[in-house]
Amino acid sequence: MLARFHHWCSRLNQGVEFLLFALGLSMALLVAVQVFCRYVLNSSLFWSEELARYLLVWLSFLGATVAYYRGLHPGIDVLTSRLPRPARLFAHRFVQLVTMSLALVMIVAGIRFAWFVRHQISPALSLPKWTVLTVIPTSGLLLLLYGLLFFFHPPSQDSGP
Repeated sequence: MLARFHHWCSRLNQGVEFLLFALGLSMALLVAVQVFCRYVLNSSLFWSEELARYLLVWLSFLGATVAYYRGLHPGIDVLTSRLPRPARLFAHRFVQLVTMSLALVMIVAGIRFAWFVRHQISPALSLPKWTVLTVIPTSGLLLLLYGLLFFFHPPSQDSGP
């Protein structure tokens, strides 16, 4: 069952990575078009800066989940690398519990905040702001799932936590 969960999380992360690629490409093209319109055509796209800001927020939150899944977040392993294997395993699991706790805070607080601003509309795009803020509980859910996976799938014997 753990192997199926690992495969499912891997596929989920691939989907998030594809979404990140699409968001990043969209943002780059949007900013390029905005610069062209502003400096060549002397006419600004009034909504482009707001959309680029929202895309950056989504890129940041979802990018953090991919970095966590791939183990790319910076860590301090000076102490844990010197610990015996049982202590390293304990430290690894403790870190995953802290991460899952933070993910639960993101889910609950993100839902509450999105509900709080549910009637607000973005000025340039006329989008409900809750749609932009759904990235907070969404990324919290991803972090929670990946944290569960890593909690039950400890690092190999040769590697550190």
